[in-house]
Amino acid sequence: MPVWAEGMRGVVIVVIDGDTVLFKPDDAGARSRSFLKIRLADIDAPEKEQAYGTLATRALSGMVLKQSIAINTVATDTYGRTIAYLQHGAVDVNAEMVRLGYAWAATRYQRKTDLLAIQEEARRARRGLWGDAQQPTPPWDWRRAQSMTVH
Repeated sequence: MPVWAEGMRGVVIVVIDGDTVLFKPDDAGARSRSFLKIRLADIDAPEKEQAYGTLATRALSGMVLKQSIAINTVATDTYGRTIAYLQHGAVDVNAEMVRLGYAWAATRYQRKTDLLAIQEEARRARRGLWGDAQQPTPPWDWRRAQSMTVH
């Protein structure tokens, strides 16, 4: 389990997709409506409209929805989302999504180098999206193709 210098605890109140949740910090108070939109660091799950998008969302929901978790914030993205690692008990949620085959290890801003090895193990074991006979389309390629068809 990673040791985090800066983090907080709270509850996941909504799972938006396979790599995005709404998180209510414990110190927000019971009546508070404050929450953070958290994007899981170093992974990229299929979009909802993509093959395995719904399964990735369900997998993440099963791990964290309405659960008390710890987060370690690493950045804020251009959309205002908090980029963080999620920890539920002894489970590194970000790595678990890759291990189960419901997310890719994102290499663009990668902070955890073990995710590529975890992804390769999931691919060899044909878990999740890697069990498909066709080569799965990474979400970044799928998003680029969608933006090209809009024009």
